[in-house]
Amino acid sequence: MVKNVQIRTVAVLSPGDMGHAVGRVLKDSGLRVVTCLQGRSKRTRELAHRANMENTSSLEELVSQSDLILSIIPPSEAVKLAQQMATVLRAVGATAYYADCNAISPQTAKKIAVIITEAGGRFINASIIGSPPGKAEPPRLYVSGPHASIMSELDGKGIKIRLIGDEVGRASGIKMCYAALTKGSQALWIALLTAAEAMGLTDELRQEFISSQSNVYRQMERQIPGTPVKARRWVGEMDEIASTFAQVGLTPQFHKAASEIFRFVGQTRLAEETPENRDTSRTLEQTIGVFTRCLKNA
Repeated sequence: MVKNVQIRTVAVLSPGDMGHAVGRVLKDSGLRVVTCLQGRSKRTRELAHRANMENTSSLEELVSQSDLILSIIPPSEAVKLAQQMATVLRAVGATAYYADCNAISPQTAKKIAVIITEAGGRFINASIIGSPPGKAEPPRLYVSGPHASIMSELDGKGIKIRLIGDEVGRASGIKMCYAALTKGSQALWIALLTAAEAMGLTDELRQEFISSQSNVYRQMERQIPGTPVKARRWVGEMDEIASTFAQVGLTPQFHKAASEIFRFVGQTRLAEETPENRDTSRTLEQTIGVFTRCLKNA
């Protein structure tokens, strides 16, 4: 248990959809929030500006000024960022807390823990469940590891902190199991609805769902039209879930298949949209129609 640690400056890497929203609520709660926008896209820069984050000139400056670094990036990039930050930690001689908040397997979390710890940093295993702050209920950050308790400083600052033990990997594990259901279900829905459309059975299946599975069908209507803008990021997450299941002796094939579904969706024109400019009037039927045409053209 870590005691007598006060967090004043938090770094967020990177200020994307979730990262900038987390940074915004922490800033609004009185913390100093910094990031580094070197090499980042125009959209990421705009999101950081919207969240009133301070842009440091380099990662070295960011590390030197930060008490806590939050890694909030696509899971496929988590190890690469940790390696980059380890180099910076060594160069600066810093001992900052580094919380990996990404959708990664317990095995990947333990790998990153070694990378950060050997560089002199203090690792925290974290995971985020819920929508970005400001959209609905505050997201829950599950945290574990020997330094996890310092994250309690952020509780109530637009996010909720859930401490779940001193073992690295526990926070990642709960995220893997949760997303296996939520995002895994979306992959299954996309697959079965696209198959029905390809066989000319959409109307009949819709009527059956409305009759016998109305709550599930309403979820499909709400969620699937917005999935394409997230699909490319979810490919890596499904791979991490597959790895998690394999590690405990369960088949990884469910979520390897889900990864393939999201990879397919990520190749459609709908995946070129962003959360800011996507067509929010597009219906479930129109979305599945695009997927089916892409399937036939492949």
